Amino acid sequence: MTKKPFRFAVQGTRATSAREWYDLARRAEDLGYSTLFVADHYLGPGPAARACSLPPQHLAPIAAMAAAAAVTSTLRIGCRVFCIDYHLPAVLVKEATTVDLLSDGRLEMGIGAGLQVNEYKALGIPFQPGKVRVDKLEEVIALLKAHWSGEPIDVRGDHVTVSGYKGLPLPVQRPRPPLMIGGNGGRILSLAAREAEIVSISNVPFDPVNAAGLTPRQEAVRRYEVVRGAAGDRLAEIEIEGSPYFTILTEDPAAAYSDIANWISVDADVLPEHPNVLVGTLDEMEQRLQANRAEFGTSYVTVPQNAMETFVPLVERLRGR
Repeated sequence: MTKKPFRFAVQGTRATSAREWYDLARRAEDLGYSTLFVADHYLGPGPAARACSLPPQHLAPIAAMAAAAAVTSTLRIGCRVFCIDYHLPAVLVKEATTVDLLSDGRLEMGIGAGLQVNEYKALGIPFQPGKVRVDKLEEVIALLKAHWSGEPIDVRGDHVTVSGYKGLPLPVQRPRPPLMIGGNGGRILSLAAREAEIVSISNVPFDPVNAAGLTPRQEAVRRYEVVRGAAGDRLAEIEIEGSPYFTILTEDPAAAYSDIANWISVDADVLPEHPNVLVGTLDEMEQRLQANRAEFGTSYVTVPQNAMETFVPLVERLRGR
């Protein structure tokens, strides 16, 4: 395994005003985080959001990314990740590339094939079978790269047909902004390994074992092995991203695991080894991050906004190492 140095991001979902969002972006930059991510979700409170288990998110991603870039100077900006079915592809490419231009080259372009069937339903968007969604993702990737190349665009597929012009603006980052692709299936992870600079191994279910008989930790290892097998010589160029979206600094981990289990109605026994859970003292959390990187490659770590401040000592210890 090629060991990439650690870097850290914040997933910002809680701002409800301009001041909160600007303050969050500036604070993340001041604290040494590499990137501020938004999410591509649209539901307000109600049964659809409850069915998706989505936290409320007031801000739409493109405008929020541009605003965060405007009040910072080094912080990278991204969406973790754009759902390709929620956007007209040619418009999304132009909007995102405009963020790269206006941020002077700080965009990280995250895209995925879509997952939240209840959000699709609430938004009135057909939820196609996985094969169809990944087919479309491949065509969107081709469009991104065509737009960013500066050459005439000619993408003609079953889902994306764009031609007859050169893409403007061109990105500041050359040859292109880093592409992050998120997913969990073999085909999408293989696609990410071939095409992306950042592969997000996404969230792992909380079942003690999945249909393949794998524990959550074993499932994360399986996903990494898919990436490694498909990447070939590119592996050294790829960052593996993951998010401990339950990040709790505590000297009483048993109580924290009990709380998490109650919040999401799972067996607490599955939590101590779960790839998306980071609970304990700073030393214990550092050991877990090191173990995660050793076992399934996650050197790019995205923490939830509510853990941004408490996680700073680990950013200071591990960033760039």
